[in-house]
Amino acid sequence: MKKIFANKYVVYSLLVLGGLFMGWLFFHSSPEQEEQHNHLAEQAGKAAIWSCAMHPQIRMDTPGKCPICGMDLIPLNQSTLTVDPGAIHLTKEAAELSNVLTSVVTKQKPIKEVRLYGKVQADERLLQSQVAHIPGRIEKLLVNFTGEGVRKGQTLALIYSPELVTAQQELLEASKTKQAQPEIYEASKEKLRQWKLTEEQITKIESSGTLQNNFEVVSNTTGIVTARRVNNGDHIAQGTVLYDIADLSTVWLMFDAYESDLPFLNEGNRIVFTVQALPGSTFSGNIIFIDPVIDPVTRVSKVRVEINNQAGKLKPEMFATGILNANLSEYKNNFIIPRTAVLWTGKRSIVYVKQANADEPIFKIREIELGPMLGNSYVVISGLNEGEEVVTQGTFSVDAAAQLEGKPSMMNSDGGKTSIGHNHSDAQNTEKNEVKTDHSAHQLQTVSEHSNHNSKDMGQHEMFSVSGNCEMCKDRIQTAALSVKGVSSAVWDLETKKIHVEFNSKETNIDDIHKAIAMVGHDTEKFIADNQTYNALPDCCKYRK
Repeated sequence: MKKIFANKYVVYSLLVLGGLFMGWLFFHSSPEQEEQHNHLAEQAGKAAIWSCAMHPQIRMDTPGKCPICGMDLIPLNQSTLTVDPGAIHLTKEAAELSNVLTSVVTKQKPIKEVRLYGKVQADERLLQSQVAHIPGRIEKLLVNFTGEGVRKGQTLALIYSPELVTAQQELLEASKTKQAQPEIYEASKEKLRQWKLTEEQITKIESSGTLQNNFEVVSNTTGIVTARRVNNGDHIAQGTVLYDIADLSTVWLMFDAYESDLPFLNEGNRIVFTVQALPGSTFSGNIIFIDPVIDPVTRVSKVRVEINNQAGKLKPEMFATGILNANLSEYKNNFIIPRTAVLWTGKRSIVYVKQANADEPIFKIREIELGPMLGNSYVVISGLNEGEEVVTQGTFSVDAAAQLEGKPSMMNSDGGKTSIGHNHSDAQNTEKNEVKTDHSAHQLQTVSEHSNHNSKDMGQHEMFSVSGNCEMCKDRIQTAALSVKGVSSAVWDLETKKIHVEFNSKETNIDDIHKAIAMVGHDTEKFIADNQTYNALPDCCKYRK
């Protein structure tokens, strides 16, 4: 019996010890948990402002629930309250997640890449019209089709001319009395010379004593027949054009240059170009002439490059793409920053500068003045200092964070900071919750009104499709959109064929912007460009199939 009771006591003891051990497991905090708990408590004690992770515009001075989504409010990082009020503080993890990268501002050699589009054309100085110098009838054409090559001195056609037969008879008669009447003899020879007979032909007629019925038309140049104007049996007058001949040993490259490109082009500049018909081949030449007059329809000026074409690879009407690297020596002491670092609104150009001597990424917006664009970079006229770091990747992510926190940003230069909650008295909890809810609702209404007010000031944003093919199209489309009064920004994307425009709805409307773009030859979603304007576009810009 005692043994049974002893066993019961042992079992009871084991059960009690087991319960104590399980309770220790559930309720005992590990050192890490205690440290985290203490850190949150310390952070909460330091935090003067509580916000919602989903709605950062909410600012409260005590913990609670978000009046919008009901989530628990979290304390703002104390470190964000100690930096410049206009700066954006990101944690290292947030910067890495947003792929935010920076570059140091330095001075570089300013070289602007100017891209031009054009076509191969025959050298106008080497064009020749082969004419008949005597009236008559075409007996035989020895060059019968367009594109045939001819050499200087080659016989092109045979012409029968009654006037030539008469002139030969006069020469033979005058040669019999040339000793007595040398003036008449010389006059008869000069008449044949005026009809482009050579001295050899005249001597042959005089020595043979026979009349030549058919006169040979000899080519004046070497080249390619670009047009045949007559047929066998045609009666022609003196001066009738028989053939058009072009010497293609030297050709011209005629490039289209917009007004914005002209300041960087000078006679003597070297252009490297390729042609679509000869992939892998690269050519180069110097600018020999820049047209001083701009075409009123296409808004371009012609730039001429002369190329030696002895091999005959370049043929008239081939499309060409040229690149000129202009050395902008006047900007040699300016800074160069990547194009991706700049947020451009049409009137303002801004960058985000990393604050020096900060443990974590802290950025502040800064407005700068830009010079010319150098391909994938910009010349900076003013606003930056050497050695500063600017955001070159993830710039929009930093700007989005600034907008969420109501700080100065790309679209809102003054910022939109909301007021924080006011102190509440020691009333009942229910009354405190009602006051916080009412205050938050009032705060949200204030933020909404402020946002609406800013949107009225900033204007309206629209996006729509515009047809185009190349960088020339991009310049033409953007220039047309910006010419409309009230439009502050216009950016057309070559890949998506979409244009983003910012405009003041009180000064203009979206239809006016559509019409302005269509008037320069580009179809939009609402308006089609007229055929005359479209046909006047350079060939590389013609997008209609």
